[in-house]
Amino acid sequence: MQLDEKSLDLILLKARTQNGWLPTPVTDDELRAIYQIMRSGPTSANSCRARVLFVRTPEAKARLIPALSPGNVDKTKAAPVTPIIGYDTRFYELLPKLFPHRPEMKNPYEANAKLAETVAFRNGTLQGAYFIIAARAVGLDVGGMSGFDNAKADAEFFPDGRVKSNFLCNLGHGDASKVMAKLPRLEFDEACKLI
Repeated sequence: MQLDEKSLDLILLKARTQNGWLPTPVTDDELRAIYQIMRSGPTSANSCRARVLFVRTPEAKARLIPALSPGNVDKTKAAPVTPIIGYDTRFYELLPKLFPHRPEMKNPYEANAKLAETVAFRNGTLQGAYFIIAARAVGLDVGGMSGFDNAKADAEFFPDGRVKSNFLCNLGHGDASKVMAKLPRLEFDEACKLI
């Protein structure tokens, strides 16, 4: 089975990074639907390392603003929701639940914090990509951002250090007048090799 062209356009081919937002609210049901789709994507040892903090209230946005690069402030203020896509550095504690046929999979990560963080970041990033696709699949627009101070955001929202921020995604219904023209992409032969 293959997705039809309309579905491919929705999630990737014609989807655009949003820089402006309409005042249409995003519902809790939509946020839950995104997570339900995102969580089904594969991760190594089914470890589900991503953690998502949905920043929605004016008070929460005010706490996030000091961590943002200047160019991201206005669009983040205007977005109905700004999820912080993070990763759990102690994800391995949940492996007996998530990978029950081999609970000992937690042991190498428990014994090596550097390995655990590297693998958590990698798989959390993968789940962040699933998040973007899932958001588009439920009819929302996304404006992913890495222009922020991770340490400031982490100190404000994840002070115990267990979860670390990876990137931000403004989320809602995009203002088509604020979308940039589609930029070039590398061709297959520029980015890929067959050996």
